[in-house]
Amino acid sequence: MKEASFYHKKEDQRVDCFLCNHRCNIAEGKKGICQVRENRQGILYSLNYGKVVAANVDPIEKKPLFHFLPGSQSFSIAATGCNFKCDFCQNWEISQVQEAQRMGVRSVDMAPKEVVEKALKNNAPSISYTYTEPTIYFEFAYECSIKAQENGLSNVFVTNGFMGQEALRVIAPYLDAANVDLKSFRQDFYRKTCKGDLSPVLANIALMRELNIWVEVTTLLIPGVNDSDQELSDIASFLVSVDKDIPWHISAFHPDYQLTDIKRTSFVSLERAHAIGKEQGLNFVYMGNVESAQGENTYCPKCTQLLIERAGFFIKNRKIKNGACVYCQQPIKGVWQ
Repeated sequence: MKEASFYHKKEDQRVDCFLCNHRCNIAEGKKGICQVRENRQGILYSLNYGKVVAANVDPIEKKPLFHFLPGSQSFSIAATGCNFKCDFCQNWEISQVQEAQRMGVRSVDMAPKEVVEKALKNNAPSISYTYTEPTIYFEFAYECSIKAQENGLSNVFVTNGFMGQEALRVIAPYLDAANVDLKSFRQDFYRKTCKGDLSPVLANIALMRELNIWVEVTTLLIPGVNDSDQELSDIASFLVSVDKDIPWHISAFHPDYQLTDIKRTSFVSLERAHAIGKEQGLNFVYMGNVESAQGENTYCPKCTQLLIERAGFFIKNRKIKNGACVYCQQPIKGVWQ
């Protein structure tokens, strides 16, 4: 165990945790909503520090990040826990603590130095904190990110964006990129389906860009739930208001966890969402979780030439040089090798 960051001691051995926007008030002997931060005699502890339940070398495109070191590998880790309880979670076996315990999920103890060493050994230029919500193992991710930067590695969060702004500002000097799940543009969806709130996520997307963190956004398109033309227009319009160069990944839903009575997202629906994103003014809109690679290529927003041709998570051809289109020299926002 490790004493947690971002909490205040209160009377009667209670504590206020402000790591994320739930801002749990936790009684002695109890845990926060995430189930991995526990109050023991007035001191808040992180129960999942260094307890890694997944460690893999992934293509950075799997995060998905298409404008951040494309074609590279990222050493990807996770600890158990999440501050959301999404009915459609696709990593519920490790994100939901009670489910992980029921299934007997085991962890491996790792120190930040070991994480960095494994990334270097695998020639991965970045470390991704992913699969579950990295905010919930913040202390470990933070120490890893410092060590990573010291060794010339980049750091990536794949996140629901619900962290407190205090925490975001602390890790920002070490955080190079983030893919944020913008699950809906409706507060009632966040309340009912995710057990969270929308407004902090929107605020954090904007703050990340202000803090010079490269941001890409993913929306899982659930048929009949969050895929109306109006809602998709609202999402795209918001992203344009922050930065029209934010890549928007529209991902196909498949039935999982507690949401198994809804059909998979059709390719036609993805194409409609893609068209809406472009109509609203986004320069880069991608379609994911489908067999066709048609929607995963990067095109120049000025001359429309094909700049990055992808096949799944891999790059077949690249026409970006010094951060610009080789055909018309239009700058292409991103972090390029």
